[in-house]
Amino acid sequence: MTTPPDSREVWLRGPLPDMPTLVQPVAHALLQAREELHAALADFPAELLWQKPAGVASVGFHLQHLTGVLDRLLTYARCQFLSEAQQAYLAAEGQEHAGLTPTALLLAFDAQVDRALAQLRATDPATLTTVRGVGRAQLPSTIIGLLTHAAEHTMRHLGQLLVTARVLQAGAGR
Repeated sequence: MTTPPDSREVWLRGPLPDMPTLVQPVAHALLQAREELHAALADFPAELLWQKPAGVASVGFHLQHLTGVLDRLLTYARCQFLSEAQQAYLAAEGQEHAGLTPTALLLAFDAQVDRALAQLRATDPATLTTVRGVGRAQLPSTIIGLLTHAAEHTMRHLGQLLVTARVLQAGAGR
């Protein structure tokens, strides 16, 4: 007999192994987003991926953006500038490409969450207030500011994606 999945939100399941205490909430938010995305998009039809009901951003855009912005914020937290590949990814967010299916985009987000968790595990709590620059203008933030924004931004776009997906599926009679 298999154990049913834990239905509690991730943050209520306890601490994550080897995760510094001060970044646990960031890790919990990213894992929660991953679970909710998979639950909501398990059978999401590819033909709805790029539709923009009432002119709002498409589900495809949100999936691309969730992956890209998480990558970019973690790059800044490491005190690095964006690579050409990251800049190209940013420019392509929201554009439909052959082969971009809900499954492919979910897998890309999963991989980015895994990289984020590895970075969080390696984060020295003593460095959390270290100043980091954001973007070309090097706007001031801190490592904890960037990590917190990564969690907050992920959850904001998750919410928008969930509503858009539900509206699209209801309109398609699903």
